[in-house]
Amino acid sequence: MEATVEVGEPLAGAEKLQERLQKRHQARIEDVERRKEVKESQTVAEEKSEYFTGAFNRERAAVEELLSGCSGADRAAVTQRLEEATAKTAQLQKFLNDSVLFLTQYDLRQAQAALQKLQTSLAETREEAIPKKKFAFRARTKAADKVSPGSDTSTPDAGTPVDARSTKLVDEASEQGGFSNLSDVFVTKTAEEIQKRDVLLTHLTNCKVRLFGSPSTLHLKHIDNCEILCGPVSSSVFVDHCRNSTLAFPCQQLRTHNTTDTQVYLHVTSRAIIEDCCRVSFAPFSWSYPSLKEDFSVSGLDQGRNNWNQVDDFNWLAAGTPSPNWTVMPEADRKTNWDPEN
Repeated sequence: MEATVEVGEPLAGAEKLQERLQKRHQARIEDVERRKEVKESQTVAEEKSEYFTGAFNRERAAVEELLSGCSGADRAAVTQRLEEATAKTAQLQKFLNDSVLFLTQYDLRQAQAALQKLQTSLAETREEAIPKKKFAFRARTKAADKVSPGSDTSTPDAGTPVDARSTKLVDEASEQGGFSNLSDVFVTKTAEEIQKRDVLLTHLTNCKVRLFGSPSTLHLKHIDNCEILCGPVSSSVFVDHCRNSTLAFPCQQLRTHNTTDTQVYLHVTSRAIIEDCCRVSFAPFSWSYPSLKEDFSVSGLDQGRNNWNQVDDFNWLAAGTPSPNWTVMPEADRKTNWDPEN
């Protein structure tokens, strides 16, 4: 009679061992694949970053060349160069915004700083290229003080005596698309005056400003105790040396420097950046006027995308700890009535 051999337990053990080996082998394959994907992703990011840097620098150099060519050129040539430089700068801003996801923080800051410098140079070149307009703008402010606060200073008050020379200065000032050296007045600009243009507001004290339309860029410098509302800005808003003020505008990007005790009602499609600022508070953009929707379309901004509370403080590098230099404005403190009389 043949003996019976017990094989069940050894076979079961071999199957478990084989299963463990297969799982280990599969885990190794998956780990190799993950590492491969990470490496490929890093390579792609590096390639994208290299492409961005090269393309960005080429376009920036092209704009700088256009601006340098304005010196000594006739008015028609200057106007053409400035229009081309403005268009290229706006394209450069869009290129940067579209590249934010794969750029390192260092590369992003470098590009943002270079773009800000370029946009500042563009605004300054626009002012300096036609000196008569620059001086006309400053001379106009004395006449503006005679205009009633509730009127649009771009048009002389019919009851104010203004000679032909002053009228000409007011007309030329309107072409600048901004205001300078004003105090204790209420002023406005229409869409026809600022549409797709660089707008500069500087040295304003205790003023209320309404800018209707969609400018290309907005520069605010040396603003004290003012309320400034602006329609959608197609690229960037630059704020420097602003205090005790209320600002409201939609834009692609906001750069704020040397600003204190200021409220910002913001619609921004990329990010807001502050530097050397303190006691700045943010709330979502809430000003409205009849043609706001059309101006959003002109600007190209996404009305459904608002990163108003995503603020980068370049002076605060403590990861995981909120910056003490800015806050989200409590809802109870947010302004809802934008009537200039309030």
